Amino acid sequence: MPVENSRFKGFFRKSVEERRQAIADAADLEPKHVEALARYGELDEEAANRMIENVIGTMSLPVGVATNFVIDGAHYIIPFCLEESSVVAAASNMAKRCLAKGGFRTNSDKPVMIGQLQVLEVPDLDGAEHAIAEAKEKLMAFCNDIPSRMIALGGGCKDIETRQLQTPMGTMLIVHLLVDCRDAMGANAVNTMAERISPQIEALTKGRVHLRILSNLAAHRLARVEATFTPEELSNDGTREDGLNIIDGILEAHVFAEEDPFRAATHNKGIMNAISSVAVACGQDWRAIEAGSHAWTSLEHGRYTSMSTWVKDDDGNLVGTMELPMAVGIVGGASKVHPVAQANLSILGVESAQELAGVMVCAGLAQNLGALRALSTNGIQAGHMKLHSKNMAVSAGAIGEEIELLSQRIQQHEGVRTQTMAEEWLNELRQG
Repeated sequence: MPVENSRFKGFFRKSVEERRQAIADAADLEPKHVEALARYGELDEEAANRMIENVIGTMSLPVGVATNFVIDGAHYIIPFCLEESSVVAAASNMAKRCLAKGGFRTNSDKPVMIGQLQVLEVPDLDGAEHAIAEAKEKLMAFCNDIPSRMIALGGGCKDIETRQLQTPMGTMLIVHLLVDCRDAMGANAVNTMAERISPQIEALTKGRVHLRILSNLAAHRLARVEATFTPEELSNDGTREDGLNIIDGILEAHVFAEEDPFRAATHNKGIMNAISSVAVACGQDWRAIEAGSHAWTSLEHGRYTSMSTWVKDDDGNLVGTMELPMAVGIVGGASKVHPVAQANLSILGVESAQELAGVMVCAGLAQNLGALRALSTNGIQAGHMKLHSKNMAVSAGAIGEEIELLSQRIQQHEGVRTQTMAEEWLNELRQG
């Protein structure tokens, strides 16, 4: 279940241990989850060796939580796992500015994934499509005739579609299995069905099945978000006039991303900063999610453009919407193997894959607005460098109290800040 309240006064001022305890109390975490977080996510050798091949060690990344999120009337604390500063802060800030109109609103499709079969050397393409259509019910029953908890819970193959694909190597018949994966991401189940049904497809089409694999363009598994931000919420000084000016600047920045693929790539990377970070934190296949999101954006618009849409409504409010494929799961995979992924899912409190998908697109929209607002006002570096200064100090060789002192000097410098400058300032600091 979501938490009662996602807002924490002075959260960033607390120590790491104090923050962890506050989240543990708010999310009612089990001791094992608190312990997993306190170990900084380190896998033991046995667990790591089960996950991939040729294991030689593990690598940790920071896990932070985005606060202030109200989604469909409920409060959520959202775990992020990434190395980039300012992302968690920006998402939390924008979520805080999205409360006057009730927070984020989501809608997610059923968790249907696509399994593709590539059929070659078909002598009669139209006849093959007709034969598959005639046998569709039997084919689906065969796909679902396996011991499976997913199928027992109402999932399984729900439809079969065909299309002819023109290629330089001739016309291919492409068969799509539409599989309801319930609360799993579904890759293994879909791939198993595609491989299992291949002999029947070959018999019906008189062709040769070549590839049998799921598609990461989960076009039947879309998650949608909408959020409304008032001018007063987005302003620097609380005035409507300032907020309206900021909204106009955001819209000018957004239309740049809509029309220019070079800008859209960076704009969308900012969206994925949040979506992929939540995916990593919760043990999801973030590469599949990223691939599907970029592909869907191009397919939907006929060109590469912004994943998000921003407009100003009749009352002067800024309204953001986004629709992306979200192939996620809360059962199976790394979400059930990695102890910190389990802890993060517990913090999030989602009870279905659809709910997780909705939370992730909310995080993406919030992060997108955070970047647009920063770019169209003070510039992205103002907030980013404030948080990045400690990394610069450590990279320069600062230790102990030197880190904070050097970080403060980097922040206070009004001109261009470089790593060379940081190293010179550290030498000055040590020389007294």
